[in-house]
Amino acid sequence: MRKLLTLLLWLTPLGMLLAAPPVYTPVTPRALVFPEDFGAHENFRNEWWYMTGWLETPDRQPLGFQVTFFRPTTEHDEDNPSRFAPKRLIIGHAALSDPKAGKLLHEEKSMREGFGLAYAKAGNSEVKLDEWYFVREADGRYRTYVEGDDFALELSLTPTQPLMLQGLDGFLRKGSKPGLASYYYSEPHLQVSGTVTRDHRAIAVKGSAWLDHEWFSEYLDPNAEGWDWTGINLDDGSALMAFQMRGKDGGRIWAYAGLRDPSGHMTIFSPDEVSFHPVRTWRSSRTDAVYPIAMRIRTGNIEWQLEPMIDDQELDSRFSAATIYWEGAVTVTRDGQPAGRGYLELTGYDKPLSM
Repeated sequence: MRKLLTLLLWLTPLGMLLAAPPVYTPVTPRALVFPEDFGAHENFRNEWWYMTGWLETPDRQPLGFQVTFFRPTTEHDEDNPSRFAPKRLIIGHAALSDPKAGKLLHEEKSMREGFGLAYAKAGNSEVKLDEWYFVREADGRYRTYVEGDDFALELSLTPTQPLMLQGLDGFLRKGSKPGLASYYYSEPHLQVSGTVTRDHRAIAVKGSAWLDHEWFSEYLDPNAEGWDWTGINLDDGSALMAFQMRGKDGGRIWAYAGLRDPSGHMTIFSPDEVSFHPVRTWRSSRTDAVYPIAMRIRTGNIEWQLEPMIDDQELDSRFSAATIYWEGAVTVTRDGQPAGRGYLELTGYDKPLSM
């Protein structure tokens, strides 16, 4: 869902330098328009392109991966003519879940937008962050490359299904109050090929992935502590996205689920039809945060159970996004039967998100 709204906390010192904060475009119901909406939307406060998936090596070993690019707008005066004015940032997170490593390997990077070194272009999905990039080609395929000290990913992602518009044709509410909404579409069942580099050795991989693209100006209810989210590629060709916003009082503020069947029919579940129930928790020895890494989710009369590939899939992004979260590869059962694979994101468990 991409996600991590505490990026704004990281930007607070910049805002204190400025006299005239920008005015953001509100999110109101409208039809998404393509190809324009593949690209960046600079008049909105935040935006991200978020990829997660399962990969397989030639010896049939599973790997999970995450690549996310964020485009937050700062509080800097938009009328400032300086090319050095930090009006927007580009932030990247990359992660690899490897059962052999026993923990999440992750990298992060951030730069102010500009000078051809960091940008998110309008009109098409094209994001650059130094040597990291994510781009949509003319034929609809995506390419991405990220590298760090422990691993590198160079992947091609090919759509096999139409876009999955979340909510009301891409307008997705995140709460009962006006303005708590985003524009949001997904691309499930992307076919993935490429290489994962470990220890200076490139390994061919193939697999499937999920892409979310989301943009918004106002997002988190002030009473919210964080959220739980999942995107699942189901074995029969179906796709499920579900989330809940958790309140600081321990209750639930909002929930949503969208389930698309193999024929393309979309079922939208109302907040009272969606529930998340922790099955098993894991405590991080690094941060002492406790995450519900095994989760039971109900959507209507369907019960899903998510189990992690490995327990330790915590991502510490305090350097770039001022937050810590759990982002992990999971297997999924439907009413007790094996059903698919996806990702689970858990935020606000280290400390409540604040915006």
